Amino acid sequence: MYDTIIIGAGTAGMTAAIYLRRAGKKVLIFERENTGGQIVYSPKIENYPAIASIGGADYAMRLFGQAENQGAQFEFDEILSIKKEEAKGEKTFFALSGSKTYEAKSIIIASGVKHRRLGLEHENKFSGAGLSYCAVCDGAFFKGKTVAVVGGGSTALTDALFLSNTSKKVYLIHRRDGFRGERRLVESLKEKENVEFVMNSEIKELIGGETLSAVKVFDKKTAQESVITLQGLFVAIGFLPANAAFKDIVALDGDGYIEAREDCKTSEAGIFTAGDCRTKEVRQLATAAADGAVAALAACKYLA
Repeated sequence: MYDTIIIGAGTAGMTAAIYLRRAGKKVLIFERENTGGQIVYSPKIENYPAIASIGGADYAMRLFGQAENQGAQFEFDEILSIKKEEAKGEKTFFALSGSKTYEAKSIIIASGVKHRRLGLEHENKFSGAGLSYCAVCDGAFFKGKTVAVVGGGSTALTDALFLSNTSKKVYLIHRRDGFRGERRLVESLKEKENVEFVMNSEIKELIGGETLSAVKVFDKKTAQESVITLQGLFVAIGFLPANAAFKDIVALDGDGYIEAREDCKTSEAGIFTAGDCRTKEVRQLATAAADGAVAALAACKYLA
């Protein structure tokens, strides 16, 4: 029996583990892929307080080591569902993997999100080598260079605006003839001399050697293909929250995010959530760490 089972070993989950262990709680963290989450793919982090510059993988390993040194236990397995049982006024949660069942008095879901991918050949190869899913994280590394953003929502528009302040040229590639994002963002981009819209177009190929150097674009109106030479490509076509396994135990919103406010409490008492998998406006490394601390302290209060 664990005091808290944490699902997800990203920044939120491992921060929660550190706080819980410092409070003397017995903690088990589950991770189905790699510790650290999406941040491991970022070549450098330069916007985290007190750390001037660090590689994403190095950051993740340091956080893992800190949680492990505090006494958190790790299990590399996928939790497929959560069940609950109440007896004599006490609630027990059961976290079920493919072959085992684990018991806990409380749960923190920090399952994170996955960036929606282009689905192109060599996408993994160029990730961190010219291809990024976070303009805020990696935009500074493309100062004075030519970049492209793919997407049509507010995130893509905001990314393009952000990059236009430092990059030499920004192409905004969108598969439709209009944007889904906020109109004011579109108008702001139109005023930028270094921003060019590439509408009704889809990226068909990623080109390069060790790093990305160009993309092949197909214009759906003209049926013509063209090559855009660039040094950076930022993919902003949405996120996929990894919460399907928990839909029967906690409330999800229409997009699949766990419904929770800043207190990180879910619709089920004893289950908390932290990080990018919950409903929130800002999804950054610093906010993930903050969520981990809040969820852990809320779990401690629940367990008291």
